[in-house]
Amino acid sequence: MSPIGVAVVGCGYWGPNLLRNFAAEPRAQVRWICDLDEGKLESLRLRYPSVRTTTRYEDVLSDQGVHAIVVATPVRTHHRLARLALQSGKHVLVEKPLADQVTLAEDLVEQAERHDRILMVDHTFVYTGAVRHLKKLCEEGLFGTLWYVDSVRINLGLFQRDVNVVWDLAPHDLSIVTHLLGKDPVTVQATGASHTGNGTEDVAYLHLDFDNELIAHFHVNWLSPVKVRQMFLGGSERMVIFNDIEPSEKLRIYDKGIEVKADNREGIYKLQVGYRSGDMWAPALDGTEALTVEVRHFLDCIERGEKPMTDGKAGLRVVRILEAAQMSIKAGGKRVAL
Repeated sequence: MSPIGVAVVGCGYWGPNLLRNFAAEPRAQVRWICDLDEGKLESLRLRYPSVRTTTRYEDVLSDQGVHAIVVATPVRTHHRLARLALQSGKHVLVEKPLADQVTLAEDLVEQAERHDRILMVDHTFVYTGAVRHLKKLCEEGLFGTLWYVDSVRINLGLFQRDVNVVWDLAPHDLSIVTHLLGKDPVTVQATGASHTGNGTEDVAYLHLDFDNELIAHFHVNWLSPVKVRQMFLGGSERMVIFNDIEPSEKLRIYDKGIEVKADNREGIYKLQVGYRSGDMWAPALDGTEALTVEVRHFLDCIERGEKPMTDGKAGLRVVRILEAAQMSIKAGGKRVAL
């Protein structure tokens, strides 16, 4: 089978990482690197001398040897670039979030279906060994009924020019949680604040209500003195801590919880809560770089015509939550129904 021709569009912070992984994949042939900054292209030409470079997106679209386009540009450009690619018959991998409005994300999903092309969103954390293992455990029912998710993703910077901290950091954790649960929240509530004078929120808190009394809370922050990447999941049977910064034990599973009994003897109702404290273990995880797994999955989906784990509809689900969170922030923390 001939290699899948790929073009990488956007070579800022994340684009070079995607480029590196596609260049290392034998089933892919990187044909174009596209960016508006000629200086960035000059640097990449030295590293990838066999790949053509251009500042014109039209060069990429018109190349019949390009089967897939990777869009790693500012969020506000995702819809236009991805839409043109789909209409040109190219498969598309878009950096998160899929778009900056629900209506635009919906349009991309529709375009992918209309042109029978793969639309995949770069929700990188879904492809980590830790999250893939968590998904397997959730499907096996190891945690019982999930009661809560508590997530913290904070650091000092990087301040973005076109999105606030919610649109920048929250997509990571929202994509993880919606992937693990396989369902949407019922309501979204959020608060945030800006401390730079430009009105762009740099600290925010999101609260999601699901059915069956499951709640999820997310803290995202560009103003923290330390970097934290932790997620707690509590269930009726077991609980887990996902610490992405931890080098060796990213998942710690605890056989801990409560046991509730109702005692109605002698006509007096009493609620008895007992505590269960068992073992903790850290499962072995696949250490393959998440982007490598993601790139291979994207190519698999193109070759086999399969639906990606993080397809356009998964990206749309996250954008819906982000837009609702933004509405809630602007309304002073009002609860927004989805």
